[in-house]
Parts: sequence; structure tokens; C-alpha cells
Amino acid sequence: MTALGGGGLLLPVDEFGAARVLRAPEPLRSFNEIGVLAAADVHVALMLADLAVEVAGLVALAAALAVRAPRLGHVFVDLATVRETAVVESDEVVDLSALPWPSVDTWTGAVAESDRLVAVGEEDEEPPRPLRLIGTRLYLDRYWREERQVAADLVVSGDGFQLGIDLPRLAEGVSRLFGERDHLQRCAAACAVLCRLSVVAGGPGTGKTTTVARIAALLYEQALAAGRALPLIALTAPTGKASARLQESVAEESARLPVEEAVRAGLLELRASTIHRLLGSQPGSHSHFRHNRANCLPHDVVIVDETSMVSLELMARLLEAVRPDARVVLVGDPGQLTAIEAGAVLRDIVGPAADRPVMSASMRVRLAAAVGRSVVASDPPAGLTFGDGIVVLERVHRFGEGIAAVADAIRRGDGDGVLEALRAAPASEVTWIAADVGGDASGGGGSGPGDRGFDAALGAVRSGAVAAGRAVISSALAGDATAALAALGSFRVLCAHRRGPHGVTTWTAQIERWLAGAIDGFDAADRDYAGRPLLITHNDYELGLYNGDTGVIVRADGDRLHAVFECGGELVAFTPARLAAVETVYAMTIHKSQGSQFDTAAVLLPDPRSRILTRELLYTAVTRARERLILVGTEEVVRVAVGRPVARATGLRERLWGA
Repeated sequence: MTALGGGGLLLPVDEFGAARVLRAPEPLRSFNEIGVLAAADVHVALMLADLAVEVAGLVALAAALAVRAPRLGHVFVDLATVRETAVVESDEVVDLSALPWPSVDTWTGAVAESDRLVAVGEEDEEPPRPLRLIGTRLYLDRYWREERQVAADLVVSGDGFQLGIDLPRLAEGVSRLFGERDHLQRCAAACAVLCRLSVVAGGPGTGKTTTVARIAALLYEQALAAGRALPLIALTAPTGKASARLQESVAEESARLPVEEAVRAGLLELRASTIHRLLGSQPGSHSHFRHNRANCLPHDVVIVDETSMVSLELMARLLEAVRPDARVVLVGDPGQLTAIEAGAVLRDIVGPAADRPVMSASMRVRLAAAVGRSVVASDPPAGLTFGDGIVVLERVHRFGEGIAAVADAIRRGDGDGVLEALRAAPASEVTWIAADVGGDASGGGGSGPGDRGFDAALGAVRSGAVAAGRAVISSALAGDATAALAALGSFRVLCAHRRGPHGVTTWTAQIERWLAGAIDGFDAADRDYAGRPLLITHNDYELGLYNGDTGVIVRADGDRLHAVFECGGELVAFTPARLAAVETVYAMTIHKSQGSQFDTAAVLLPDPRSRILTRELLYTAVTRARERLILVGTEEVVRVAVGRPVARATGLRERLWGA
């Protein structure tokens, strides 16, 4: 069996492979064989058609594509554009133009007439249908309801000010806690006090967590000034690693804030949890929780960090569980990689405020009184007050100007600007090696051994990896866990893929070979050895370790080995045998690196044909570097990444901000 490949070439298809549905009728068969539709998409579409006594192939095809959409991060499939945007779920380059795509009018007409399977328009209908058609957008009914609910809850929360705010006390608190800090940080904190819904957005190093600690302090001060009890504040994040880091950062910042002891004590008592734990996840379920609209959370304030990683479904569950009078503060970077599941919630919420604040005149007056100077903002569409609490921080405090310039150009989608910034940055801060390190291993194209760019790339990565590995192992053998962990964070190889010539598996093995040649007695075949860098791959609540946490095996008490991690600013040690889900972490995926930073990040970009190569992936990778960035990738792959923003089909932004 064959399928059409790039340039009209035929690609072999395994007739008996699990991805094929043997009984699929046309046109489902063609879309399944070429790889656009997975077997699960086809089976669900056929089941829906059978239940609705539908026989029209066009309706079944539309249903299958609607089922497929959330798996790829989309909230719906747009029947008008899917022909141009569809991809196969592999790294093969496949020409999809030869597929039997129906005309848009014929297709949407057939879907709209399938009234037993499809509801048309925004009005609720009884009985509910499994699919919902809005114009040319076809949703699974569940995702339509969640998108509509999230928009409605956000609009209600974002409409109007919090009452009972002591503006003079707020102004004094902002001045005392922020001093001469970034004006936008001051605005973000004041907005969180003045509004029920606020967003503190910005890239790494712009002071988001610093601002969170001060927001909590300002809210405590408002309560004390009014003679009320301190508000109950929930700190939460989508992952255990992110929630632990949030709690640690707020505690560290609280210890040095100029606040009275009652406020400091309240801040130091704050505990963070994952969103699932906050909502009370039910055993065996990721979508049913103890807290919901009928049993709201008790908290007065809910602060969510790393909101860019929150899916539409999880945001729906969180917002419905928040009390109508409670504050919600969303914190995150809309330029980073989005949630694996459907939606791009934070990016949709920030919307046009990503370029400059969008605030009503009355909000600007109140905000100016709180921060001591006027606020430059755009006027919102008539009657819209949703954006009053959204502030995007811009000033980077964490890394140097060279890395910041590269990151900013990536965020703006300026390919020429990225290349110019890479070339102009100080060599001590940014090293760009225009080579494809996977060229030789992949068996064609790109660079290879003997190529100057390839050899320079290998040399830069090798020297950094060996120096860091040597320092980690030396400290671990000496029993110095603090130094070993510091060395572990000094250098990290970041890859887009787990496997393949550009992947984590390949480069972990390569680094282990380099270390074996540079360090006497090094043997990576040992499961546990002093200096082995560890990555936790699943949450372990009993040990207090979370997916993405890193540690190192250290020799202690003679020849005994301990796995040491830093948790809450303290070192914790376990016997290596207690770690159930752990792997060696000389290299890690860019997705796994979210929320982490390294003194030097060596970013190995994939083949330009890679499906996951996007602007957000490149931005996330570059901003993992604290002091030095080594970027390995050809000019072509850099331009492809910058010019390919994550395109997720979602209607949330339009529901919030209008068309």
C-alpha cells in the first residue's frame, strides 16, 4: 500500500499497522493512510456516524478532524482552513493537496444538515449534540462549552473594581515595597489589588515572582488597615515543580521586604500546590474535582503561576471553583510554549495587551493614583473593561543584553532581527554556530565531521559538557552536595526531541562517551555513580519531588551514595533505590526545561522540517540561559523557527476581546 509523499512521491504504508483502519470508508481511508487521521480519530467518527445513523462521508471526515484537533492542541477544526494547515503526525514531509478535500461550502453545508449529530450556532439545544458548528469552526461540544464558560467567567471577573480599597495606603505600600523598581512592576501589583482579575505577564527575568510576593503583602496590608483578618491566599501552578519554586521564591522575597511582622509572618506561611491538588482531584480522574461551582474554594485570592502551561480544560475547572467575589491573579509568559493539551489560554487572555496596556479611562485614573504617575495605555473597545488588570512586564533583570536582544527579536517574530542580534551579541554571552549537528547522524544533508561549523559546534558543546560533568563528579566524590548541585546547573544541553540525531537520547550517550574519555574510571553503565545527574520524570508526593526536579548522586558516609535534591532552599537526601521515576540528565528536552535556568544553555536545534520547531520553542530555549547561550543551528532553521508561531485554533481571544 502507498500514500502520496512530498513532491507527489509515494510513501509506503504498512497495511497491517496499528495506525490503519482496515474498514474505513472513503474519504476517511485516504486521510488515515497518509497519516492526517489516527486510528482513534477514524473509530470515533465512525461510532458517531453509526449512532446518528449518518452515512455521509463528508460529515464523518469533519467529525474525525474535530476529534483530532484537541490532540494537537486545537480547540476546534476550521473547515475553511484545515486543507492549508493540516499536518501528518510524523516528521515525514507529505503533500496533502492530492487528498479528496471537499469544497468549504459543500462541506459546511453537509455538516450543518446533520442535525442529529451537529448543533449549529451559539444557542444551547436539547438534546445536546456531540458536535457544534460555529460558522466554519467545528467543535467537539465539550470544548465549545468549556471555551464559552472560561470566557464568561473571565469577563465577569474582569468587569469592575474591587470595593473597599484604601488608595492612599495602597500608594504608600507600592512606593515602599517597590522603591524605584520597574514602573510596570508597580502597575502590575496595583492592578492585582484594584481588580478582581489581573494578569502579571512577561518573559523570564522580568520580575513576575518578585511582584507576586509584593502583591500578597499589599493585600495583607489592605486587610490590616481595614481591621479585617488576613485574606486566605492560594499559591498554585500546573506542575509540582512550578508550585514548589513559586513557594520558595515568595518565601525568599518575603524575608527581605520592608513590612510589619504580621504581614511577613503571613507571607512565610503561604504554601503552594498544584492546581489539581488545590481543586481536590478525584482518584483516577484528571477532570473531576472536589471543588467546583457548587463547592467553591475557600480562598479570597488565587494566584496561578506558569499560566502559559494551563490548558483550556484545567482553566475551566479552576475558574468555576473560584468564589465570585475572590481575586484571581494569573502569572506567566505568553511567549513560552503552551499547554500540551488544547488551548492557548494565557496568550488569548493577554491578547492585544501584549503590545501595550489596554485600560479604561477610570482604571487609568485609579492606577495613576496608586503608582504615582500616569499610565500609557490604549482605549479598550466600547463597553469592554476586561483588560483593566493586564500588565506585561518588559525590563529583563536576569540575563545580559545580548541574550535579551535575541529573545526579544524572537518574541516579535523578526527573523532578520534575530540573526542580527545573534551576530552582534558579545561572544562571552552568545555563541551562534550555524551548523546542523544532526546532519551526519541523520545520514544526509547538513553538516558533518570535518565541516568547520560541525566541529566548532561539537567543540563548544563538548568543552562545556565535560567541564560541568567533571565539576559535578569531583564535588560528588568529595561529598560536597552544594557544589555538585551548583555545577549541575552551570551547563545543560537542550534538545527539541527525545530521540533521533538531534534528540536527548543521542546527546546524553554522546556526553557520556566524552566523559568516559576525559575522566578516569567513569562508567555510565553503572545505574548509580557519584556525580550522576538526575531528572525526576513523575511527581512523587511522598518524597516531595516533582516532575522536572533535578538532583545528583553524592558520596557520603564513606562509600554510601545519596541522591541529593534542593527543596525549599534546603538539601534533602534519599537512597537512590527510593527514586521510582528518574533518568540521567546530561541533556533534556526544551519542554522539560520550562521553569528552569542554567548558567550556560547549549541549544541544539532540530531539522527545519521538524513539526515541533516553532517560535515559542526557540524563545523558551533561548531564555533558559542565565549568563551564556550557545545556539547551534543553521540560518535556515533559525528563520523557520522564528517564522512559525504556534498556530492553535481557539476562539477564546475573540470571545474576550471581540473580533
